[in-house]
Amino acid sequence: MAVQAHGSFSRAASALGVVPSALSETIQQLETAVGAPLFDRSQRPPAPTAAAMTFMQEAAPLLDGLDRAVARLQTRGVQGIGTLNIGCSPSAINELVAPAISRFRSLYPDVRLRIHDDIAETLARMVVEGELDLAVAGRALHSPDLKQEEILRDPVGLACASGHAFAGRTDLTLKDIDPGEVISLSPGTGTHQLLASSTLVPQALRVGAIEAHSTIAQLAMIRAGLGVGLLPRNALMLFGDPCLAFVPIADLKLSRTLFMLLPAQRPLSKWSRAFAEGLRR
Repeated sequence: MAVQAHGSFSRAASALGVVPSALSETIQQLETAVGAPLFDRSQRPPAPTAAAMTFMQEAAPLLDGLDRAVARLQTRGVQGIGTLNIGCSPSAINELVAPAISRFRSLYPDVRLRIHDDIAETLARMVVEGELDLAVAGRALHSPDLKQEEILRDPVGLACASGHAFAGRTDLTLKDIDPGEVISLSPGTGTHQLLASSTLVPQALRVGAIEAHSTIAQLAMIRAGLGVGLLPRNALMLFGDPCLAFVPIADLKLSRTLFMLLPAQRPLSKWSRAFAEGLRR
């Protein structure tokens, strides 16, 4: 595979840290064991045979898995000190992830925590592939390699600047919201998908006059008085900003559910179990 990637035996040997003759001998031994050539040496550079191409296609995911396993092993460090890799949606930090981190660190002060924030689909993939030990996010892809455990329901309402006319209202309805004032989120986000899947939310309120790529950008624009947005409450309370207000919408009974995303096909480590228990409290 190194020869295929680098285009020649000499460059592959250099990348692998061996001399070219040693690499050639290894490949010849493999060809003898297989009983078939793996490279057409009449071409320059040598081209993989059909048997070699088939083998590389089948071996690629195995090597990728080995690379991830080695990377996880390296993050464990030495003398029992290692790293716990946690994924989360930014809006899950205040109410769920931060308290769990505090409890975990009181039990395991020597364990380093890595926090990766992203959208649910990306976090789910990273849990399945072993890049994350677990994650907290909205509902993600369905996979036999992933378990999704519900841990919080978060009501959706209106986010506006604290000086906005809607701030403090208790009787706000969807028809009161001007679609031209809505700042929406891009289709890849969980909030956009939640609103799009609800029959309660009018189409005009799902796609705003301004579209933000992230919740942070959306909140920054709302804070600046550029408009309003439909958001889960915890997303609005991300920084506890007094310049922002969350207004319940009387005729919108919609919640975003947060899940703990866990691997289904591999056991949790001692640290992962402890962090998961902290999230369940």
